[in-house]
Amino acid sequence: MGGVRFPNESPEYRTAREALEQAEAELTRRIEEVAAQRRLLPLGGRVPEDYVFTECSAEHGADGPARQIRLSALFGGHDTLLLYSFMFSPEMARPCPMCTSLLDGLDGAAPDLLRRAGFAVVAKSPIDRLRSFALERGWVNLRLVSSAGTTYNRDYHGERDDGEQLSRMNVFTRDGGAIRHFYATEQRPAAPGWDDRHVDLIWPLWNLLDLTPEGRGRDWRPAYSPKR
Repeated sequence: MGGVRFPNESPEYRTAREALEQAEAELTRRIEEVAAQRRLLPLGGRVPEDYVFTECSAEHGADGPARQIRLSALFGGHDTLLLYSFMFSPEMARPCPMCTSLLDGLDGAAPDLLRRAGFAVVAKSPIDRLRSFALERGWVNLRLVSSAGTTYNRDYHGERDDGEQLSRMNVFTRDGGAIRHFYATEQRPAAPGWDDRHVDLIWPLWNLLDLTPEGRGRDWRPAYSPKR
């Protein structure tokens, strides 16, 4: 964007902004390099079973029907499935507000995403609790499934051995007649005192706050902001 100038900016501002533009370009190149490295991963392990979930979709309404659906059916005609583990177990009075913030954004992106890959959200809570919360949040595009009664959460690290719930984005792919694991968000904190930021790339909130003078802040966390 050479030649860009804004009203009343100083020469010092423009010099600093051009230096930042070079750093941003390098970051973009690095993001592309990492994405290419990710795509070159060999296929992971074969999925041990075609998990049977209970499906919930906000569009069905509070009294809509629930049905059993297998993992394989969530691909929706694609060869790739993204399955996000939502921290909401029967023991939790409310789901994780951080996951909720992330899913608020993904609800809007889901229709376009579903043109390229299967996508669903899985949680351990029973189907009625998932449906009720989806209606409260106004989610209309997310495909929600309950993993209650299955070992999926434990097998794919959406849950610790003590039952603590974890967020996780898992990616599965079809390999001939088999379903195999391809990728999961496993990133550890990149520096002391940082969060792991394992799903930052798909979370609009943090990327927007990183554009502000105040930044994301060390201690601030999203809450259940009311839907408008």
